[in-house]
Amino acid sequence: MDRTLAKPVVAGGSIPVGPSEAETREFLNRDLSWLEFNRRVLHEAVDERTPLLERVRFLGIFTSNLDEFFMKRVGGLKRQMLTNGQHIAGAETVPPAEALALIRNAVLPMLRVQAEAYKNSIRPQLAENGIFLVDWNDLNEAERRQATLFFQANVFPVLTPLAVDPGIPFPFLSNLSMSLGVVLHHPDRHENLFARVKVPEVLPKWIRVGDASAGAPMRYISLLDIICHNLQDLFPDMAIVDRMVFRITRNADLERDEQDADDLLELVEAEVRQRRFAKVVRMEVSRDPNPWMLEFLTRELELTADDVYEMPGEVDFDDLRIIGELNVPKLRFEPWTPVNPPAFADEDADMFNVIRQGDVLVHLPYESYTASVERFIRSAAADPKVLAIKMTVYRTGENSAIIPSLIRAAESGKQVACLVELKARFDEERNIHIASALEKAGVHVVYGMVGLKTHSKVVLVVRQDADGIRSYVHLGTGNYHPVTAKLYTDLGLFTCDPGITHDAVELFHYLTGRSLKRDYHKLLVAPVNMKGRFMEMIDREIEHQQAGRPARIVAKMNSLEDRKVCRALYRASQAGVKIDLIIRGFCTLRPGVEGLSETISVQSVIGRFLEHSRIFYFRNGREDELEGQFFIGSADWMYRNLEHRVEAIAPVEHRLLRERLWQILQIMLNDHRSAWDMRPDGSYVQRKPADPAQELGTHRTLMALARQHAAVTSNSA
Repeated sequence: MDRTLAKPVVAGGSIPVGPSEAETREFLNRDLSWLEFNRRVLHEAVDERTPLLERVRFLGIFTSNLDEFFMKRVGGLKRQMLTNGQHIAGAETVPPAEALALIRNAVLPMLRVQAEAYKNSIRPQLAENGIFLVDWNDLNEAERRQATLFFQANVFPVLTPLAVDPGIPFPFLSNLSMSLGVVLHHPDRHENLFARVKVPEVLPKWIRVGDASAGAPMRYISLLDIICHNLQDLFPDMAIVDRMVFRITRNADLERDEQDADDLLELVEAEVRQRRFAKVVRMEVSRDPNPWMLEFLTRELELTADDVYEMPGEVDFDDLRIIGELNVPKLRFEPWTPVNPPAFADEDADMFNVIRQGDVLVHLPYESYTASVERFIRSAAADPKVLAIKMTVYRTGENSAIIPSLIRAAESGKQVACLVELKARFDEERNIHIASALEKAGVHVVYGMVGLKTHSKVVLVVRQDADGIRSYVHLGTGNYHPVTAKLYTDLGLFTCDPGITHDAVELFHYLTGRSLKRDYHKLLVAPVNMKGRFMEMIDREIEHQQAGRPARIVAKMNSLEDRKVCRALYRASQAGVKIDLIIRGFCTLRPGVEGLSETISVQSVIGRFLEHSRIFYFRNGREDELEGQFFIGSADWMYRNLEHRVEAIAPVEHRLLRERLWQILQIMLNDHRSAWDMRPDGSYVQRKPADPAQELGTHRTLMALARQHAAVTSNSA
């Protein structure tokens, strides 16, 4: 396979992901490998080939990714420091303080790249296209009056300035909230007085000024800038000495003792409340911060100098989302409307009859979530022949059509059971609300399992068919979420195969009744049999290779970190098995190390859609590569997925569906537009297209194929 490589393309080069002697070690640092993933996300904002407004969006995606990283991973390290714990990163045990230092050294150069891309490239190009992000000093008199009137009418009544003095304690700062710190002097005294003004979250962060008619230049000023230049209205007769923008991040990695909990719902509700007041782990401040105010905030928030990040650009680039979403087609990705899956193209056809005729594979967002998953559940809820619906919910949207369907099914007398995972990080409150609504409608709700997160994506429908009771299953790689279904690439299998559906019935018995069944026939279920089965299949490829039979492993997932699986892959590589890994996020395995992993390649595809599907392929000694084994499901090869989550992976056995999975894998393996190759030290280099045909990349290629398949189906109807 041709793999023409480009030199690293982001200023500052790649992040060193291991110590100087890293080549001799087995594993890379998980946290630094994740940061390397986010650098690839940042590159989408830097890359001139990305449409301009999408580059703005990627600036914000990089920031929001980093926010979550600090809340979860840095928060966890901080907690370990307080308990004298050790941070496991790869094969070595790294003290938390050392890990935090490595993280800071990796993050700072990326923040500079982000700021430089915005200042020197994106903002000027926006102006060239009639979108001006202006400062107060750039406004003309009419625009200043307009901005001032907006402040007085819409902002001033919402603001709550809080001064700190003996009568007013230091104010509570909510997680990720933007604040304006102000140093004040009383006219009769000259000691510094600190005041905090929270930037309202309920107002747009960029305000259009000037002529708003169609075709006129679009001029925007930040809400923060408007507040800064009207501060005197908040502090009349006080002297404003200085001001500084700051933003804090709180720890979201809180300890949870589920074993001793009397009620899991109460435990999670208490954790959500506790998270609001969790310890601050990071403070971001604007350029050239006021020294007195910086020292004051650092002391009050109990931070060290290394917890403070002086931002070289915007303090929160995610605030630019309103700009990134402007409706200027020439500056955006081409519009994409998911096509109806060919098998479900006839909207009047009985869905269950279609599935009885053969398994159906749906690929999101190229194909429609509404016309497949939502239709499946909606049809089950309305069908009088359906006796029961069982489902797992990890994350879903506020306006998900699935929840009303389940409620209607329960109200019509069907047996409906739903496992709602209360412990889905940052979705706890939504899931508590969903669980409550379902319970009120008579749905049997299970709040997850003690000690395990239920991450599987499974719907089971039990139906009275003409020839007897039959079960139908949807098993997917992604959440039942209508918004992410348009942004994430995921796969879903619809089947009534008795081997899979019987296992699905047993899986729900495990989830709701705590069954101890361990001998699933076709499904790979974590933490029951999945890891053992994967290890057996890797070892089997070694046996085939040693016996001279065809052997190969191709695996696509979000992250790779489980040490036992990595070591099994190393053994397979040393036996000569060719292994191709397509891993979007972090990877602690080292590819291409002499004597360790010479036959292993690792690549990452980053682009328009978030790669979220999991596909596993084992050649299994077959001469015909399509006769090998294919699996899809919810689990990555991570310790948490294989040992501490309930996951489900299913075989894909119909040849036409295997051909489709193989096509997806081959398109990704041969991508020269969006693919990055991982080096043994954990750094990445982006591939370089050798000719214009390679400029399409994975996502545009699959979009074109989806259109083609839909057109063929339409013409044959």
